[in-house]
Amino acid sequence: MIEVESRSNYYKNFLRNVQNLPSIPYMMIEVTKLLDNPKTSASELGFVISRDQGLVAKILTVANSPLYGLPRRVSTIEFAIVILGFDHIKNIVIALSMIEAFKNITEKKWNRKTFWVHSLVTAAAAKRIADDIGYPKSGEAFTAGLLHDLGISVIQRYFKDEFAAICDLVENQQMSFVSAENEILGITHQEIGSFLAEKWNLPKILSDSMLNHHEPSKNKGDNVLSAIVHLADFMTQKFGIGNFSWDENYTLDEGIIPILRLGNLDYLNKFIDSYETLFKHQIESLKI
Repeated sequence: MIEVESRSNYYKNFLRNVQNLPSIPYMMIEVTKLLDNPKTSASELGFVISRDQGLVAKILTVANSPLYGLPRRVSTIEFAIVILGFDHIKNIVIALSMIEAFKNITEKKWNRKTFWVHSLVTAAAAKRIADDIGYPKSGEAFTAGLLHDLGISVIQRYFKDEFAAICDLVENQQMSFVSAENEILGITHQEIGSFLAEKWNLPKILSDSMLNHHEPSKNKGDNVLSAIVHLADFMTQKFGIGNFSWDENYTLDEGIIPILRLGNLDYLNKFIDSYETLFKHQIESLKI
């Protein structure tokens, strides 16, 4: 136990002190500053966001996601801002900025596109679930879904040897990725993601959702957001759409049933099955 704690502290201290750890992205700061001003217009916000055409493309991809559920196609950033609202745009920009800050190069054991698709599908599904169960901050659910596996990207970028060792344990000893992370690092991708969210002063509820998205029922605090992300994450594996190797053999935490007020296991399974067509439409839209 002492050795595990020692390794955990070592990697946390490394992340705390590493010089090239991305700072809070400039776009994230600019958008937040604009949205703090009640006089900011959609055109002003659109002008600032339009400086980053990569970000614009991703926002439009989100807005036109079948799981996101907008009734008509969105073709401009200004229209996206109007139809999504300032709060949703802020959540999307925060999440996309963090994903971009830790963007990695595709290599043998890391596929950047697969990671992005999984993150996007989980995020869009989390927002849809939040809307369907009446969770009041569905934009927050989107952000939490997009960021839930950020810690994996961090491991791949900053601890390449350890990342390779984790993958080898999974391949050769049939160990789960989370168990392999603990074995090699003494810390999991959930803990790393939560740690970075705290470092960037994101809301605690987002940090908690990153920490607890595998087993939300063990979260003693506000665990509704964690449960929503967990369910969305599970659906990607169940339907094989936007699924991710790190989540193979993903176990559904049935403790989410009372948390999300979904009645019983039979009702939960029917609720999950009702999303299958939406997931299929989602992946088709991403191919386009």
